[in-house]
Amino acid sequence: MTKEEKLELVKKFGANEKDSGKAEVQIALLTKRINDLTDHFNAHKKDHHSRRGLMMMVGKRRRLLDYLMNKDIARYRAIIKELNIRK
Repeated sequence: MTKEEKLELVKKFGANEKDSGKAEVQIALLTKRINDLTDHFNAHKKDHHSRRGLMMMVGKRRRLLDYLMNKDIARYRAIIKELNIRK
């Protein structure tokens, strides 16, 4: 992920361009990295070390989503709809 892509996500989901601590921003950044790694695994099926990192990122995103769901259900529903995480 390039700096420009990261800055764009922070601007879109944060209060301003420096608000990277908001749960929505962290979820969006993790989702971008997860999608990039998923494409990587289509070409490199035996890269198990990176797959472990992917599973850790998925777990971290899951914990952030759980936190957001307990904290503010409207923000949770908005972020999963925006990022198209759920089916």
